[in-house]
Amino acid sequence: MPGWFKKVWYGLASLLSFSSFILIIVALAMPHWLSGKILCQTGVDLVNATDPELVKFIGDIYYGLFRGCKVRQCGLGGRQSQFTVFPHLVKELNAGLHVTILLLLFLALPLALVSMGFAILNMIQVPYKAVNGPGGICLWNVLAGGVVALAITSFMAAVKFHDLTERIANFQERLFRFVVVDEQYEKSFWICVASASAHAANLVAVAISQIPLPEIKTKIEEATVTAEDILY
Repeated sequence: MPGWFKKVWYGLASLLSFSSFILIIVALAMPHWLSGKILCQTGVDLVNATDPELVKFIGDIYYGLFRGCKVRQCGLGGRQSQFTVFPHLVKELNAGLHVTILLLLFLALPLALVSMGFAILNMIQVPYKAVNGPGGICLWNVLAGGVVALAITSFMAAVKFHDLTERIANFQERLFRFVVVDEQYEKSFWICVASASAHAANLVAVAISQIPLPEIKTKIEEATVTAEDILY
């Protein structure tokens, strides 16, 4: 049986892995990966709007991996519309990259659970095989954290190099053209960052669990037997 010191850190590692699993599910479900401001360029060109009037033509957009919302501002008030990525919008995006992001996140879910299982196994017993020990915990956490980090990097690449927000903003727009004037990552994105960070923290927890604790030695007093004790 592992000592209490290792049990505490393995228990923490299992909790972090489970929290990563929950965080990925939340990030997938919430449509708040990125938000931005979109300018109705067609409306601006039609009325030859100046800087003070541009506010009337700036709308909002936010989206996730499955759905989102857009508010168009083309001079006649805001018009809100909901949209879904599948099955039509994904054709206008870099479909391969978008599907890759989803597959990576779905792959991270079982990897997080496996890393949690390895931490629990080491918490209740000392495995016979080294691959099931602390090295195994580190391996599965590196895989899970690396997959999540790769998904995050792929999403950033889609935003920066493939004009993801602008493509979404102009989806099914025939009369108006929108340009992105501002965009920022939202809570779903940062939740994924927290998920990857949880696996990195697990590596630290496993490393700390291997620190040997100093043994507490108790002094054994030598019993002195006198002649009076023998007579007694």
